[in-house]
Amino acid sequence: MAGEEAKKVPAVPESLLKRRKAFAAMRAARVKKMLTEKKSRKVTRQLIYKRAECYHKEYREMYRREVRLGRTARKVGNFYVPAEPKLAFVIRIRGINGVSPKVRKVLQLLRLRQIFNGVFVKLNKASINMLRIAEPYIAWGYPNLKSVRELIYKRGYGKIRKQRIALTDNALVEKTLCKFGLICVEDLIHEIYTVGKNFKAANNFLWPFKLSSPRGG
Repeated sequence: MAGEEAKKVPAVPESLLKRRKAFAAMRAARVKKMLTEKKSRKVTRQLIYKRAECYHKEYREMYRREVRLGRTARKVGNFYVPAEPKLAFVIRIRGINGVSPKVRKVLQLLRLRQIFNGVFVKLNKASINMLRIAEPYIAWGYPNLKSVRELIYKRGYGKIRKQRIALTDNALVEKTLCKFGLICVEDLIHEIYTVGKNFKAANNFLWPFKLSSPRGG
């Protein structure tokens, strides 16, 4: 009797077995993906740390070189003239009501669509001419490393899918600029400050900075 009862126990439906097998495979694939992503993030963090170290050494050497050249020039009674700046930071300071179409076009090309917008500009003959045309409506100067870093870290927003997104995570930079070899905010700072070969891509990724109006008007 016991044997007959055992035979009557219904088998697990084949469709259910297939679903269980598929679920187990899906779960295994998900776990594998999570482990792979975790390993990839660790490798990326290590790479970012190494790059930051290299940049720090590069900036320090650039500073020491300038100091050394200045001292050498003074020793022989000369003046040391630094290389022409390659980077400017430009701020729009006036509205454009009643201005010529030429000035309006220049401000659009510079992406200075609102008062107290600021952008980085690579200096060359063409861009300097544009700055001269728009001069009554802009203020500009040569940012140092500290200024570039503070602007990007404190006020930096990226253009991601046409949206203005705060740069709170290195992954935001990597997602958009990895094809240019830029995977973190420090890469972005380095590319802007040194006016690297991918400056245009890095600068276009940055949304125009929104600055506060000066105290006292």
